[in-house]
Amino acid sequence: MFQKLHIRLTLFCTFICGMILVFMSLICLSVSEKESRERNFADFRVNISMLVNHLESQAVISYAWLTQFCADTHFELDIQDNGSRLVFDSLSPTSLEEQYFTQVRQKAKNDYGILEEAITAESVLSSHEEFELTIHGETYYGAMALIPKNSGALNIAALYSLSGLKKAVLYQRLLFAGADIFGILLLGIFFWFFTWRMIQPLAENRQKQAEFVAFASHELRSPLTVMLSCLSAMKQASPEEAAHFSETIEQEGKRMGRLIDDMLTLSNTDSSHFSIHKKPAELDTLLLSAYEKFEPLAKKKGISMHISLPEEMVRPCLCDKERIEQVFAILLDNAVSYTQEGGSIRLSLKASQDRLIFRIADNGAGIPDAEKEAVFDRFYRCDKSHKDKSHFGLGLCIAREIILMHKGKLWIEDTPGGGATFVVVLNL
Repeated sequence: MFQKLHIRLTLFCTFICGMILVFMSLICLSVSEKESRERNFADFRVNISMLVNHLESQAVISYAWLTQFCADTHFELDIQDNGSRLVFDSLSPTSLEEQYFTQVRQKAKNDYGILEEAITAESVLSSHEEFELTIHGETYYGAMALIPKNSGALNIAALYSLSGLKKAVLYQRLLFAGADIFGILLLGIFFWFFTWRMIQPLAENRQKQAEFVAFASHELRSPLTVMLSCLSAMKQASPEEAAHFSETIEQEGKRMGRLIDDMLTLSNTDSSHFSIHKKPAELDTLLLSAYEKFEPLAKKKGISMHISLPEEMVRPCLCDKERIEQVFAILLDNAVSYTQEGGSIRLSLKASQDRLIFRIADNGAGIPDAEKEAVFDRFYRCDKSHKDKSHFGLGLCIAREIILMHKGKLWIEDTPGGGATFVVVLNL
């Protein structure tokens, strides 16, 4: 399922971003092509003006200058002097037929009113016009100029092929297309890894949910199996044995109830229905109360308990008193369960201006560095062979969730000399 989602998200994100990239490229390409055409046409007009100005100022037409001019500008020229076509060895025959220049003169006459008949002996001003036209399917810049000369006129028709501009535009388009394809490819690679990083927490969460269901089913099945076995045995048992079986059923029922309560607590935290009700509470008193509750159990197991509290008064902390009591109970129960006979448990509280630091340290087997975070996972046990039926591997997970709800921190440190120390930090 996640593999298909990964592929679909990659394709979707790549498609959307690719379309945006292509759209922006088309806008840039359109602007660039428009500017190229405008600049090219402006250069054409400047060259025509230069040609007209030169011929106006010269009494004799220089073949060498015209040859160099055509070589530099790639113009095709057709010059008529009082109706007679001037033929230069260096310019004619031109690469274009005469009908091409006829169309230039015809367009200038029809569209722009450039008429050779308007030139008289008194005329002194030249006239010229530049435009774009299509001849036999090919686009040109065309120009016609009339220059008064010796009671007559020089009639100049010029053509400039846009094939070079078209090649440049085509090259630019191919360059943009290549860049877009390469960009889309890079986007695809990027989104392949990016979407996987986005999906990975979902996949891991789904895996954890599956493991949670499997572990929960296993833990629920164990007491249920014992209860059913006891009920079956009670049918043929003596009154004394039936009482024993009844007591076992009650114990297993309570154990199942504790597991269900823990699972409901975690379910509420997952669904954001886990509520805390903050009120000012004296946490030094709360820690001392937890110490007094667990001291008899610790003595029964041959474990000594010690507590260290600040001599000065500790400021009340805004928290959910019952939930913090639950955290202390979980941590102390964990310490008592995993500390061997003859061991010790130390509770301490340090207060500063802005926070309270609690430490619950034991000198038990300790927790390896590689597992210091894993112990807060659901149904996790460092000792896989640990058979204590009062622990399901949910307590530490619940404790951390409660502390996180209070914007605090909970972590594990090594106890000097061996063992584990749980550190709780709450902000005042």
